Amino acid sequence: MHASLKLVMFDLDGTLIETGTEICQAVNDTLTQAGCAPVSQQQVNGWIGMGTLELLIRALAWSTQTSDLEIRESDSLISARQRFEHNYVLRCGTCSRLYPRVREVLTQLKEQGVKLAVVTNKEMRFTDIVLASHQLTDLFDIVIGGDSVPVKKPDPAGIERCLSLFAMDAAQALFVGDSSIDAMAAKNAAVPVWLLPYGYNMDRPVGECNPDRVISDISALLEFDAWRQSALC
Repeated sequence: MHASLKLVMFDLDGTLIETGTEICQAVNDTLTQAGCAPVSQQQVNGWIGMGTLELLIRALAWSTQTSDLEIRESDSLISARQRFEHNYVLRCGTCSRLYPRVREVLTQLKEQGVKLAVVTNKEMRFTDIVLASHQLTDLFDIVIGGDSVPVKKPDPAGIERCLSLFAMDAAQALFVGDSSIDAMAAKNAAVPVWLLPYGYNMDRPVGECNPDRVISDISALLEFDAWRQSALC
């Protein structure tokens, strides 16, 4: 007998919402204000995943032709981060979009009594704006941002907090993401992981991350119990 699905945890950027465009705009706003060369959308997409500070550091390093370490140790990083945060708040939710069937599937899962969570490396102040701008906030039972726990994914701390909060076993849960970071975080928590192929995985195929399943879109979640039963046969 297998446990039925009771909790689904989601990454945010590249999983539920396409946010790369507005992130790139905020990065280039910041670089332009500092007199630096802009970066491309493709570059930004490859840097998404470890939170906005890490993305900004990589963008500044590329634009100024210096190393990540030099940027981290630079006195100007604090002011650059403040400028970026101001720019990103203005950009958040302005041109991002939901991926296909996200709202419908989340609504159906919630109606079935499944607990829903977001576990993202994006800081909470940005996460809240993005979710609210797409009217998704009320669909989630908990939202964990990159500054909600001491360590970000691939550390399993955010996932484990969800499991503890809802008193769930890993076998009753599923993590849905779009990257190797998500795959590692879920595996570190012993939670099954499904990955979507259209997000941000540093230009690598998600199949290389060895997820339990690669799904073409989020509607596959509605077939989870049938999939797991067939996998056990």
